[in-house]
Amino acid sequence: MNTMKRYGFDERFTALASMYSGFVVGRIISQEKGLYRLVTECGEKVAEISGKFRYDSETLSDYPAVGDFVMVDWNEAGGNAIIHHVLQRKSCFIRKAAGEGRQEQVVAANVDTLFLCMALNNDFNLRRLERYLSIGWDSGAIPVIVLTKSDLCTDLEEKLVEIGEVAIGVNVLVTSSMETDGEAEIRPYITKGKTVAFIGSSGVGKSTLINRLLGEDILATNGLRNDDKGRHTTTRRELILLSEGGMVIDTPGMRELGMWDNESGIEQTFSDIEELAERCRFYDCTHTSEPDCAIREALGDGTLSQERWMSYLKLKTELDYMEDSTGYLAQKEKKFKDISKTLKKMKKNR
Repeated sequence: MNTMKRYGFDERFTALASMYSGFVVGRIISQEKGLYRLVTECGEKVAEISGKFRYDSETLSDYPAVGDFVMVDWNEAGGNAIIHHVLQRKSCFIRKAAGEGRQEQVVAANVDTLFLCMALNNDFNLRRLERYLSIGWDSGAIPVIVLTKSDLCTDLEEKLVEIGEVAIGVNVLVTSSMETDGEAEIRPYITKGKTVAFIGSSGVGKSTLINRLLGEDILATNGLRNDDKGRHTTTRRELILLSEGGMVIDTPGMRELGMWDNESGIEQTFSDIEELAERCRFYDCTHTSEPDCAIREALGDGTLSQERWMSYLKLKTELDYMEDSTGYLAQKEKKFKDISKTLKKMKKNR
């Protein structure tokens, strides 16, 4: 299993794989239009999921994602390999799927370090960073903030202070593609057998950084539009093995990053607000008119900014909406299943 060990197949996954016999272990390295490319001890091959796997899957997150370890029928006779099982993930970055209704989508799985990339130009946005952090903390990976295009920034120290106020306990790296060693701060995180993923908006420089790590321009890159917004360059998620060990996952730029069951991530990202709320006189304080409200006091004396408080409320409201709506959809689905069963019984009894 030397090849798979290079791809992060450790003792944990070895134990999980031992539960299945007659299959080959593989890791998903890219995904596009319902097909997957995976790597195994037998080599690389295109794969598809089995009919039973498709039938048993209830949500998008049940399907394989880039970074997943899977059990496959290699199909020695030729043709695509067939995926039968996804091994339990140790981490996964999940967002609400764009254009898929109220379903979750796994962006990357089994990641050790999650690089949250943001450019130091006109696209810099603290509120978006708080959203990224909330989902990042909830993924199970360790989030690290990567600031790109530092050569375009004239107030770096001011921005670092602002980030320090919202990114509590998170390492912050400053990079620039204009410098010969602009990716130097990232390299120590990418050690043998470890997987990192780059997440961020279009045009922040994720692919450029990965090309620097690879030592050659393998991934396509593109410039910015006139408004400093990025153009989509990466069109699929892809896991790449570095020559010195370690793996990177490149992801398409995300203009939409919806919350999905990220309560613990929100609590960690806004730990300062959570701690303030515990000081309120009433445990069920609404922070609107109650006496001795620590939140209102902090807003009044400037300890807590109005912008951060509103960002917290927005993410909490979005999360509550998702929880309510998914509960409604689950009840609705059960209702129609019950109706279907009743109709079948009626037809059978005729």
